[in-house]
Amino acid sequence: MKLSINSIGKGLFILVSMFLLLTVDCIISESEGASANSERASVVNDNHSITNNLSESNTFGDLDRSVNRFIRKWDIKGAAVAIAKEGKLVYAKGFGYADVEHNQEVQPYNLFRVASVSKLITASAIMKLVEEGRLSLTDTVFGAHAILNQPVFLGYVDPRVEKITVKNLLNHSAGWTTRYGDHMFMGEEIARALNKPMPVSLEDIVAFALSKRLHFEPSNHSSYCNIGYGILQLVIERITGINYEDYVKSAIFAPIGITDAFLAFNLDEMRYANEVKYYEVHDANPIKSFNGADTLLLKSRGGNDIRTLGAAGGWVISPISLMRFLLSVDGDEQYPDILSKQSVAELVTQDKGYHPLGWRWITRDGNYLRTGSFPGTSALAVVRQDGFSYVFLTNTSSWVGPRLPYEVERVISRSISKIDTWPSTDLFKPITRRAYHEPMLTRINPILVGKIPVRTDKIKPLL
Repeated sequence: MKLSINSIGKGLFILVSMFLLLTVDCIISESEGASANSERASVVNDNHSITNNLSESNTFGDLDRSVNRFIRKWDIKGAAVAIAKEGKLVYAKGFGYADVEHNQEVQPYNLFRVASVSKLITASAIMKLVEEGRLSLTDTVFGAHAILNQPVFLGYVDPRVEKITVKNLLNHSAGWTTRYGDHMFMGEEIARALNKPMPVSLEDIVAFALSKRLHFEPSNHSSYCNIGYGILQLVIERITGINYEDYVKSAIFAPIGITDAFLAFNLDEMRYANEVKYYEVHDANPIKSFNGADTLLLKSRGGNDIRTLGAAGGWVISPISLMRFLLSVDGDEQYPDILSKQSVAELVTQDKGYHPLGWRWITRDGNYLRTGSFPGTSALAVVRQDGFSYVFLTNTSSWVGPRLPYEVERVISRSISKIDTWPSTDLFKPITRRAYHEPMLTRINPILVGKIPVRTDKIKPLL
């Protein structure tokens, strides 16, 4: 039988591709097994076929121009926007640069830190445990017969902590404020007080807080404070017997197909592949490294301990996947929810004088807003009652700090109102993207063309 040179070449090409895929897979497996506490898994999902060109349309011309003007005005290096209408992803686009130094433009599949948007993820995980009958919002957290009854948490000086319930932690009414600083960013002070080396652990931070008196009576009112959600991380781990990140991935993200969400690492060189680089205002002052080293670093690149912030603000996720998550906790049946209607209603109930659970605000119109902000990051996630939801993420902090997401809300809402006719396609569904797909090899083995992010700091190079 005669074989053409062309057919032989194709055969060799396929064999080499399979060999490289198997080799990379083995290396990844070896790396994962080397350290159970390190996130080394490749991010394998379909988000990488959702690129900027899928939202290139005259329909979105005014929206594109508005976002570009906005990021220029606030000197934002990179941003990404995702918009859903009636449960369908109708727009997903990146603007500016994911990495200025390497001229890498933002794509909607890039990963961003989302700061306090993480609190909504944590609150959803708590409600899932409530649905499973493993936890109640009225359960007490501290005390000999409470959830966190380990010795390290029994040295509290204020007996009122025994009144703190899970719901108090969710709606910021547990009794802590930021009057003397944010516990989650006081590592050096806590290390000195406890005579421990840097970096301090989440357990150390909570033990330090318990060594002081509460600032007000639990349940008296709400005062926004990160430590409550740090404690919720410990509650989840105590109830489930597994670490917080693993539980959220398995109970919240996996059922809705999200595989590109992780707890952040602190140092710039530890970013996940396809994670954006973070930038601060031009005159930002570096601080001592989170781990106590004498090295001076920007807060967004190792000064702050974002990983220990965890449940309060440590998640990294793509805008596409964040939109999937939003739609799965909004109570709208047009996109399947991961939570029951009762749980969704609990999250958005805002009693007078108290914050809602997980969400930042519930507007008079019944819209749900979740903001997030710290050095190098600004995030906004919105669910509206008119069928629209949107996400706006940046890799740059602004001098207006926490107010930036509210500036974003005005820009995006105004742009949405100017579009009369929206696409009927759904970018979540691969069939709507078929015309834009790259060659088959790219889809079968994206690692070979650099499409799938793989943690590379412990992966051996192919020689």
